[in-house]
Amino acid sequence: MALVPCQVLRVAILLSYFSILCAYNAIDMPAHQTYGGSWKFLTFIDLVIQAVFFGICVLTDLSNLLTKGNDSQEQERQLKKLISLRDWMMAVLAFPVGVFVVTMFWSLYIYDREVVYPKLLDNFIPSWLNHGMTC
Repeated sequence: MALVPCQVLRVAILLSYFSILCAYNAIDMPAHQTYGGSWKFLTFIDLVIQAVFFGICVLTDLSNLLTKGNDSQEQERQLKKLISLRDWMMAVLAFPVGVFVVTMFWSLYIYDREVVYPKLLDNFIPSWLNHGMTC
């Protein structure tokens, strides 16, 4: 039952996403008070999708560690369903949305920063949080 480096990395990524979400939710911005709140921003939606995806990855890794060496067919079937959910989420949500957000945000940021991230937001969102949300 030794931990593999990729399992440790997934836990670290999950914790970093949760810390970024907590830091972002702690910010008091006027845009959070309007219709839709943070959910109107694709960067926030992507952050939630990535956090849920890595949560499923960690859950899959834990289930795999706990059921290893067990001969239960039911546990194997449940683990296969969890792996299928993880793979589906990666193929349908996490990868496409993540690539789109990173590509579009930084392309528009380089072209004209004011379109996606006005300088006014520097007063609310620290640069490390902006990079954490869009990378």
